[in-house]
Order: sequence, then structure tokens, then C-alpha cells
Amino acid sequence: MTVRQESTTQNITVRLERQTLRKAKVLAAKRNSSISRLLAEQIEALVGQDDAYEQAQRRALELLDRGLHLGGRIVATRDEWHER
Repeated sequence: MTVRQESTTQNITVRLERQTLRKAKVLAAKRNSSISRLLAEQIEALVGQDDAYEQAQRRALELLDRGLHLGGRIVATRDEWHER
């Protein structure tokens, strides 16, 4: 009995202008690759950049929520600050 493994990839269909497709074929050939591989690499890079941005944003928001201690200390009371 053969166990069939499911693929982690999926095919998609992309519509391109003919001129763009011709140029993409030339570019893929120059890079010794396929159009499919070029597209996959670019999409993976975009997704990776978006993930990194979201992680950085979460870290920044957490830091803002915690606040920063800059080493100073308040020596006056609230009432002293607001004396009229």
C-alpha cells in the first residue's frame, strides 16, 4: 500500500499582458529559472516583508503600552505643579 503525501504547494492562474509575459520569459531564462519560480519567490518575499512589518508593529505597540523609563524622577507633587 502506497501512502500519498499531500503537496504543500498549490497551482494558481495568472493573467498577464502578452508583452509582459514575453519579457518575463526572457528574465526567467536569464536567471535560469521559470516564470512560476520567479513569481513564487516574489510573492514569498512580499509575504515575508508583510509578516516582518506586522511583528515590528506589534513590538512597537507593546513598547508604547509599557512605556519607557528614561531615568528621571518627579520631585514635585501634582498640586505643586498646578499652583496658581
